[in-house]
Amino acid sequence: SSGGVTYIRWGRTVCPSEAGTELVYEGIAAGTHYNDKGGSSTYLCVPKVPLYSNYDPGVQGFSYLHGVEYEVPNAIDSNLHDDNVPCAVCYASNRSTVLMVPARNSCPSSSWTLEYSGYIMTQSNNWGDQYRTTYECVDKNAESIPGSAPNSNAAFFYTVEATCNGIPCPPYDTEKELTCAVCTR
Repeated sequence: SSGGVTYIRWGRTVCPSEAGTELVYEGIAAGTHYNDKGGSSTYLCVPKVPLYSNYDPGVQGFSYLHGVEYEVPNAIDSNLHDDNVPCAVCYASNRSTVLMVPARNSCPSSSWTLEYSGYIMTQSNNWGDQYRTTYECVDKNAESIPGSAPNSNAAFFYTVEATCNGIPCPPYDTEKELTCAVCTR
């Protein structure tokens, strides 16, 4: 078949049960260590089992990929705090566009399909964090990776709040975590 879109469902190991949506693979959220000045600014959903091609044996030490852990307030889910983040790569065969809507937990109109909603998350701008990352929409019903080592303090997903610096308050509120929606059509 032709067409379709892929997207990552952060915080879950399955895809939504929307018609035409299927799981490509279940993975592990990974990123650059919060204190590294190099590396990538994006998060990856890496497969649970890698496949290697040519490689130099031994640690080269040029750039590392770390598991991402939740840093979440009690209002969202304190059971997830410091746990590692799973992800699912999903394919929607009968849709052609994917959109992450920040600061909303619904799609722009009824012509869009809500794949999932949740909270905007990214690296913190506190604690000496050295690099910037992308904003990701983490599922409101997030899970953790069973058996993962909690509190590894490597790469993080923190919730995001708006400031009143160029963003109108109200309607934005500096004391509320921003939501998000992943929509397709």
